Amino acid sequence: MRDYLRGETHLARFFNGSFLDPASFREKAREVEDRFHRDHRERALSFLSTPSGAAARGLEGFVEKGGFFVTTGQQPGLFTGPLYTLYKALSAVKLARALEGLLDRPVLPLFWIASEDHDWEEVDHAHVLDRGNEIRTLRIQPQKGSLHRPLHQIPLTTGLEETVAELIETLPSSEFSHTYFQLLRDGNPQGATLPGGFLRTLGGLLAHLPLLFVDGAHPALKEASLPVLFREMEEAEAHEALLVRVASHLETEGYPVQVPVLEGSVNLFFDGPLGRDRLYREGDGFRLNRSGARLTRGEVRERTLADPALLSPNVLLRPVVESTLFPTLAYVAGPGELAYYAQLKEFFQAHGIRMPVIVPRHSATLVEAKVGKVLEKFHLAPEALNRPFHELAGEIAREEVPPAIRHALGEIKGAIGKGAGVLAEAVKEVDPTLRGPVTAARNTAFQAFDEAERKVLQAVKRQNETALEQLEKAQQHLFPLGKPQERVVNPFYYLTRFGPGLIDALLEAFDVALGTDSA
Repeated sequence: MRDYLRGETHLARFFNGSFLDPASFREKAREVEDRFHRDHRERALSFLSTPSGAAARGLEGFVEKGGFFVTTGQQPGLFTGPLYTLYKALSAVKLARALEGLLDRPVLPLFWIASEDHDWEEVDHAHVLDRGNEIRTLRIQPQKGSLHRPLHQIPLTTGLEETVAELIETLPSSEFSHTYFQLLRDGNPQGATLPGGFLRTLGGLLAHLPLLFVDGAHPALKEASLPVLFREMEEAEAHEALLVRVASHLETEGYPVQVPVLEGSVNLFFDGPLGRDRLYREGDGFRLNRSGARLTRGEVRERTLADPALLSPNVLLRPVVESTLFPTLAYVAGPGELAYYAQLKEFFQAHGIRMPVIVPRHSATLVEAKVGKVLEKFHLAPEALNRPFHELAGEIAREEVPPAIRHALGEIKGAIGKGAGVLAEAVKEVDPTLRGPVTAARNTAFQAFDEAERKVLQAVKRQNETALEQLEKAQQHLFPLGKPQERVVNPFYYLTRFGPGLIDALLEAFDVALGTDSA
């Protein structure tokens, strides 16, 4: 990701142009224009959800003027998940605006809800800071029969109302609270699915923006995606070899492969006896990974034609499906996604299309005034708190030790080292074996003064206990659970404190600089 941000030239062969070069977007627009005609755009619009008037208005003229999409996507986390989900959506909105100006064509932001995902434990919780500045994890209990089932198939029949109430009780009260509390209640009624709650909640937060949504399990979309899925099924062996070759090239360049290519695996899942299950090639047919059930090619095709929801793409094939069904110019990616998109350029080409331009999402750290004051007090930048607290506290304590004590300890240790060295040389004339006891005595003295220094540091820590507690709370805000804030904290903590102006401020701060045309 860092190399991609810097525009390192050796990465060019893994991506379709550069997000820093407007010519890359123009070239991709020409390729999309050659593939997408009016009927294709009309069909694409039939898959969409428009949760707000702003989103609906954005579609005006989209078909007639030959519009494009900037897409992004995410698993549907509880109450929208961590902050970075919001940042992804806002990054797509801002990029779409910039590209619309560049191309003089409608460009709309589209959020793909990965509702076919089946990893319940990744999305069943939300982390918020409580009123005591502690991280609190709110979790939906497993639903009956939820193991390995696609998320869109799991109605939350138990525990959702209680978890919403717990979140509301945990969040701070302010002049903005009532609006957000009502959104949480309305967006997450008992019996809703996580994808449905995600759409209503994130759509409600961004109702003033032209953000569109698509559910990966939309019935019409599923039916339209079957040619891509069946092609992948038929060409699974060749595509596995292709992906293995690209993975080898990435490793040669020194990059780890984000998505391992498993021998015999197919980039497809099939809903079988044990839920959503990975397909593996076996002879002329397939085997489901967990259940071991065997299916012929004909059986997979026949059952999928009867129920398109049964067959779904994996993480590598999903972007191909998206770009096949939507006139996609660019994809806004997080760091992990950007890494696995580096595996996909040739895979897209094998499906007859070009990969979209990959644009890194914006990243942000929200520093409240109370946290900023603590950082200022200790003369620290936010990133300085990204380490174990005991190390940070120890460093702060050492800096707080009075200069006279630091000087005296340094003088003493220096004198011991120098004197022991002189003595060790002198005793050699009497008995060379005396050098050992002298060295041992020196080490014992050092240990004694190290212990004295440790006790001084403990005393300084006690003296600064309140300040260090403030620093620890600041760390909870900026690096909760030892991770960057945006990967942990749910946005409702900040929204209930600072209101909708926070979203507008983020949108303003997420600048898009397209650079200068290379062509």
